[in-house]
Amino acid sequence: MDEWSIAPLAGDEELDRVVALEAASFSNPWTREMLARELERPEVTRVFVLRAPGLGIVGFCACWLVADEVHINSLAIDASVRRRGAATALLRRVLGDLAAAGARQATLEVRRSNVAALGLYQRLGFVIVAERRAYYTQPEEDALILWCHDLRRTDAASPSP
Repeated sequence: MDEWSIAPLAGDEELDRVVALEAASFSNPWTREMLARELERPEVTRVFVLRAPGLGIVGFCACWLVADEVHINSLAIDASVRRRGAATALLRRVLGDLAAAGARQATLEVRRSNVAALGLYQRLGFVIVAERRAYYTQPEEDALILWCHDLRRTDAASPSP
């Protein structure tokens, strides 16, 4: 979909939608209180929302920018628009904006069984560097740790086609 709109989170109404997407997407979601507390640290925390015409907010990415590193904490896309380029567009925008702000590398954890997310991250230049045993709960599962070590030389921060 060429009509995605991506911007930083603005206001409580948008936060409520992010919380709903988080809850619908993950078995152990961040709570509204956790996300609100993170937003009290704008020097570190960034939350971007993705909108689709007529649908409103259909995705979000919450991350930290610490020194020259991005840590992606959560990325969720509404089931109604998955497999249509939403996550790719959102992640490229997030990483592009943060690279422009000085980020040189990015990291994240993903459930070993989340094949779709793993494919997305690898297409954008992330590589598996380690695993964390039993990192996730409900159900218990290992996490794969991925890094993109140079945002300037990968497809991660490139504009969407």
